Amino acid sequence: MGTRDSGQQGIYELKIISDFSAAHQLRNFRGRCENLHGHNWKIEVVLRGIQLEASGVLIDFGEVKLATRNLLAELDHGYLNDHPFFQDQNPSSENIARFLFEGLSSRLDTETHWVHSVSAWESTDACATYMRTP
Repeated sequence: MGTRDSGQQGIYELKIISDFSAAHQLRNFRGRCENLHGHNWKIEVVLRGIQLEASGVLIDFGEVKLATRNLLAELDHGYLNDHPFFQDQNPSSENIARFLFEGLSSRLDTETHWVHSVSAWESTDACATYMRTP
């Protein structure tokens, strides 16, 4: 076995999963999704960080869950096309992931931990992810 490079620093990662239900329709989309329809989205939020709090956690899971639930409340059981964020862009899974990423980053990011990615699963086998670039 090799020895660990002493100059290499590890990183912590945590993930929470939440969900919401909403209707939408994609504008200028050639296909069935141009019709009004709905999804039960599953949302994955991933945070990364370099330093634990004195309690030994990166950030309290409860804090991440609360911020996510509060932001999802804007979308849950609504018509996404009516939401201000989606007035000029389609409420696609890609843009939903970006909306949540930006909203959660503004609420949760610090110098020692940050939102790394948000994935919006529109079905059990299809998701879109928006993530921080290196």
